[in-house]
Amino acid sequence: MKWLWTWDGQCFGYRDHEDLWTYDGKHVGKISGTDIYDSKGDYLGEIINKERLITCKSKKHDRGYSFTPYANREGITKNIDYAGYAMYVGYEDFPKLEGK
Repeated sequence: MKWLWTWDGQCFGYRDHEDLWTYDGKHVGKISGTDIYDSKGDYLGEIINKERLITCKSKKHDRGYSFTPYANREGITKNIDYAGYAMYVGYEDFPKLEGK
């Protein structure tokens, strides 16, 4: 399990092998390389700097494979937030998916 934060520094959740989970226990994505896709195969974003989530605007129409999300897990106490980074041109912060 590897904790992940959004580009603006909010604790998002964690990576468990090739799966992305919110801290409140929802299976929201599959990781392919550094790119992340939702259950319909739509691009959500990517991992940069080994622990930060960000979305490349030019990849928003990319498609991966669809999948059936695993059942919800028990939530984990949210890890601390960190300071955000300056946004790169052509990128935006990773979508807020917790609670969905």
